Amino acid sequence: MINNENIACFPQWANYACAFKYICEKGFETKYIIPPPITKKTIELGSKYSPDYVCAPFKYCLGCYIEALEQGANCLMQIYGGCRLNYYGELAEVILKDMGYQFKFFNMADINFKSIKSIVEHFKIINPNFSLVKVAKSIPVMMNIIKTIDKFEDYIRLNVGFEVNEGEFEKTYNEFLQKLNNLKNGKQLKQLKKIYWKKLTNIKVNKPSKIIKVGMIGDYYTVQEPFSNYFMEKELAKFGMEIHRYMNLTNTLIHNKGKERKNVAKKYAKYNLGATANFTVAEAIDFAKNKFDGIIQVKSFGCTPEIDAMPILQNVSKDFNIPILHFSFDSQTSETGVKTRLEAFYDMVEARNKG
Repeated sequence: MINNENIACFPQWANYACAFKYICEKGFETKYIIPPPITKKTIELGSKYSPDYVCAPFKYCLGCYIEALEQGANCLMQIYGGCRLNYYGELAEVILKDMGYQFKFFNMADINFKSIKSIVEHFKIINPNFSLVKVAKSIPVMMNIIKTIDKFEDYIRLNVGFEVNEGEFEKTYNEFLQKLNNLKNGKQLKQLKKIYWKKLTNIKVNKPSKIIKVGMIGDYYTVQEPFSNYFMEKELAKFGMEIHRYMNLTNTLIHNKGKERKNVAKKYAKYNLGATANFTVAEAIDFAKNKFDGIIQVKSFGCTPEIDAMPILQNVSKDFNIPILHFSFDSQTSETGVKTRLEAFYDMVEARNKG
């Protein structure tokens, strides 16, 4: 039964909004509002009402919530994680209600996923009359949306720095995302995937024989949300680099490579560092073993697991003779400073590459 009362919203996160929109509208039969693109206003709003030393992703999400509430959302959604993220949903709810907003809050950290009763009770927050069958049918399509997004973006990272006609990848991909926002079913997804994969792979690129390859690693949110890392992948592409990033929902959620990554990192990180820090170390090792020219770690200010990973990454850098550049982002980070450091990093890896 269609729920005309709730308007759900999940904070802006990379390009996954269309996947969340699909499962809400087709699975839970609840209206979904895609929050506006993250801007400086978003982080200013989030910072204004957040505790001072909370990590930057919390501030981004809180800002997204406020903007979505102002646009009519009344059922906010929050994911869970392996760090302080588990407590952030409760904190955001308290802050927003203290501000006077009225809404329902679907917090995945509160769900006991071993209990069908707990799952059903929390799903009723989204739509009291939801159909478990319809939700189950929508999950595979949602997963395929995520996998398609990640496949397309992986291909773009490898080639966008070498496109013959500047902006062609971005224009084609944005057109594809707009189509996904109004996706009707899995059959339509299959058709769109075929059409736009052909369009992307037909875009002309001019790659030199010797390519500078850079791997990006870091905390779950900052490495995936372009605005939070100042669109670093786009900046690196301007230098004519091939950019690689393993961290995405396909690898972490769908393929569940967490245990595999911890095994790769075991020599350098015997114990669990928390959140996705072991994943970060494992990615660095893989990039180093595959003779990459450099690695960039991006993290939010105050992300303890990623801070713990930094000295370990220095050991990887020393053992494999690969440069690793560290960036820490918060609401006060200078965009000019980021670009200057990236230019210096490029100059260094290019000189090493030529040598």
